Amino acid sequence: MTHIVTESCIRCRYTDCVDVCPVDCFREGPNMLVIDPDECIDCAVCIPECPVEAILAEEDVPAEQQKFVELNAELAKLWPSITRTKPPLADAEDWKDVKEKLQHLER
Repeated sequence: MTHIVTESCIRCRYTDCVDVCPVDCFREGPNMLVIDPDECIDCAVCIPECPVEAILAEEDVPAEQQKFVELNAELAKLWPSITRTKPPLADAEDWKDVKEKLQHLER
């Protein structure tokens, strides 16, 4: 099993989760993070660190967010590893409560 970064991360990209990950499974895109499912050890230490509650255990991903299971796996192969906390995106506060942000995902 793995953990999944869901839609709430888009246009926020808070990186609090990165520092606590013992296996460096996070990958950084232009405006979102994803988790590499081949690296994640299902430890769950990242879940409480996310200020927008974007990280879920794969079995807890709701039906409307299931596309993010595949999306994490796909983008993790393309995006570089991130192992240190960085500032969130400049307008993250404006986007943190916005729903249905998939159309804003930058690859």
